[in-house]
Amino acid sequence: MVQHCPVFSQVQGVSLKNQSVAISMDQSLPHSSIRKHPRIQERRGSNVSLKLDVSCLGTVEPIRSLLTPREILQQFLKTSSRVLTEEELQEESKNTRALEAEFSKIPPNFVNPDELDIPGHASKDRYKSILPNPQSRVCLQRRGNQNEETSYINANYIMGYEGKEKAYIATQGPMANTVSDFWEMVWQEDCPIIVMITKLKEKKEKCDLYWPEKEGTYGRFGIQVNKMKECDGYTIRDLTIKERLEGASRNITHYWYSSWLDHQTPECGQPLLHLITEVEERRLVATSKGPVVVHCSAGIGRTGCFIAASIGCQQLKKKGAVDILGIVCQLRLDRGGMIQTSEQYQFLYRSLALFARRPPDTTSQSELS
Repeated sequence: MVQHCPVFSQVQGVSLKNQSVAISMDQSLPHSSIRKHPRIQERRGSNVSLKLDVSCLGTVEPIRSLLTPREILQQFLKTSSRVLTEEELQEESKNTRALEAEFSKIPPNFVNPDELDIPGHASKDRYKSILPNPQSRVCLQRRGNQNEETSYINANYIMGYEGKEKAYIATQGPMANTVSDFWEMVWQEDCPIIVMITKLKEKKEKCDLYWPEKEGTYGRFGIQVNKMKECDGYTIRDLTIKERLEGASRNITHYWYSSWLDHQTPECGQPLLHLITEVEERRLVATSKGPVVVHCSAGIGRTGCFIAASIGCQQLKKKGAVDILGIVCQLRLDRGGMIQTSEQYQFLYRSLALFARRPPDTTSQSELS
């Protein structure tokens, strides 16, 4: 910061060094018929040499440009934090008004369509206002003719617990014309698990059916359903994905939590916590170590709740404290709009408070028989 100097505002075009500078000031006064004081008359037309000492300026830092609104928003999301102990979490989860106020202050960080200069991307977006943030979006690396349009998918890498890069991929529910893109992404990123949190239809289509009843072909991939099991609140499928050109194959576990409707919250967080525990256990033993794919319809509301709750459970389990505000801010840095409503934000608090009081039984339901 520039130190205060009473003469600084009078200096124009002066090199700011620790030295004295001389400035000549022409103080000619206008003619007047009024008789001047003798001392004033003596100064008419005179040149007065004024010596200014600017050594008081010291070392002057360069003037920094003002932050743009986007930079201010980003700074808020990067620095906001409120760590709560398990006891504090129990109390805060009941304070509806405070949670509404906290949620309302979190910038959504939605993408301006002008920031996404990709020809033809609109035909691959389920909702025109929900776009992938450019800095973290997944780009498909297709064989042959590679361009921005063929590399596009509405999906973002999401940071996980303790800053793990690409722990998750948050994406929209596949559309009829993006199903092959979806499987291309799953293969490219070596994803071991897919978590689906939506019905196929809720008045309108929310997600296209992107897996077969038994076997099916999607682009260059064949998908086979090996086993299926109904659990409390969700269905588990054991899938095999096979790349048809080279014949390589991998196993993928698909979790379908269909009872959570769009823009709503479940009455109880226990089924979600069970699902989170299942997914984490399966991830730890999976051969593939890529991101866990999570999607609902738009890929921000229920998807954001699942990922935020997963990270929060890990914080509580390993540290005995949780930073829900910090988690949600980081999610929105990676994909704008994560956690869509204040009700979802409150549900996140209540679910993590429930986890802190009573962690789910770690006995896995996902062993398919």
